[in-house]
Amino acid sequence: MSQDIKEKIKADLLQAKEAGQLRAERIREIVKSAVSQVVSEFKEGSSELRSLVKDAVSTVVENLQAKGSEFKEEVAASIEGALEAVNSKRHENIAKTQAEVKKLEAQLDEEEAKIQQEVDGILAEIQQSSTDKSSETQSAITSAIDAIQNSEEFALLKKRYAQLKAQLAIVRANLAARYDGRSEEVKGYLEEAKNWFNQTLPQAETVVTQVQQKHSQLEEKLSEAGSAIARKERQLRQILRDLLLAAADWLKEKEPADKVGK
Repeated sequence: MSQDIKEKIKADLLQAKEAGQLRAERIREIVKSAVSQVVSEFKEGSSELRSLVKDAVSTVVENLQAKGSEFKEEVAASIEGALEAVNSKRHENIAKTQAEVKKLEAQLDEEEAKIQQEVDGILAEIQQSSTDKSSETQSAITSAIDAIQNSEEFALLKKRYAQLKAQLAIVRANLAARYDGRSEEVKGYLEEAKNWFNQTLPQAETVVTQVQQKHSQLEEKLSEAGSAIARKERQLRQILRDLLLAAADWLKEKEPADKVGK
């Protein structure tokens, strides 16, 4: 079986070379296609599967040595293609689990929204019931309700939560690109990061310049990563790494409203 895969890879590489398409991305697809045809016949994590990957990569190396030049990128591409094929089933399971997690998170958000609605209703009733009280009592109740509804600490916690969720989505996009390369999966994580990112945007008209710049930079990098996916650029991983670093830096930014602990 291994010999059949080696012959297929060799033939496909020759065909790509004759067509002038012997580039890293094409090599990745050739190896992925060849290994995918037989990967289901082996047990996950077995020595036979590891040997299959080793033979596939060795075949690429042997056929590229004739180029007589640097071919590190092509070898890396062959390894990526083999690993994608081997781990495809696991990634399907991961995607399924992630969908279930998102469903549970949506349920949690719904329950939290219901709690908030109930709290708002109770506070509104308290406010309404104070209309026949003295002006001093009404003022005290109004101030107490405003303090509860407009808590800076609560607003900051919501913002930090959204920031962490956005950063986690970016981390998952990096992992998906590194270990699988499926554009739809990476794109989904970036969309998730963007949605959480939008929830952290300052609502006030006057915002510190540094904060504005960081938000703009992160938004630009998110768009750049999305465009790279659409064009299927091999530089996507570098763009995602830069995005992850930008997100880490963005998480450190402070705003005047950050008064927790003061």
